[in-house]
Amino acid sequence: MTLLIAIEGIDGSGKGTQSTRLVERLRESGLSAARMQFPRYSDTSFGTAIGDFLNGKFGDLDAVHPQLAAVLYAGDRFESKSELESTLQSHDVLVLDRYTGSSLAHQGAKLEGDERIQLLQWIDHMEHSVFQLPRPQLNILIDITSDGRQELVGRKAARDDTDQKADIQEADQTYLERVRGCYRELAAAREDWTVVQSLRDGELRDVEDINTELLSLITPLVDRRRSDS
Repeated sequence: MTLLIAIEGIDGSGKGTQSTRLVERLRESGLSAARMQFPRYSDTSFGTAIGDFLNGKFGDLDAVHPQLAAVLYAGDRFESKSELESTLQSHDVLVLDRYTGSSLAHQGAKLEGDERIQLLQWIDHMEHSVFQLPRPQLNILIDITSDGRQELVGRKAARDDTDQKADIQEADQTYLERVRGCYRELAAAREDWTVVQSLRDGELRDVEDINTELLSLITPLVDRRRSDS
């Protein structure tokens, strides 16, 4: 069975760079590895709607209830389900740049207390029971502070979801801090999550240094699959 690995983190945490490099290194080790990125803005109808949402066409962040926003992201993954499953069947490792954990953190961050708990349960049920999307064997949170992410955002290339410097999520620093907190809560509470820190002694770690840690987390899972096959 293919390993499904999700790389998570707030906007600007380096998920794209790290997931791309991780696939390169897995291939260098002799594994068949692939990468998918969510949302798929240009490839699905739901992805296009997400782009509109992030560009403010539906109003600001508070204008759309998080339960409805979660449906957009889940719909994007559901539209991609056949490609996701076929890629899983044809590779040893599939690395995802964002997945279902992103909806848990981003939408959960908009609520508190029992309302958040109920929303997280509803999202999980929709994604994995109703839409029957596969669960990752491991979710890796790349954790980064606000100052660190701002430095990395400045290095990002142009995207296909917006022509603005920042979408309505990225532009709201307070919101991103809440998302980071929600991510950290998820990682602390769930056995299939782990955390990799982007900073060491207050300084951004080297890309390759972080990637080596990511690889070290995945290698035991790969070895276990090999021994079981």
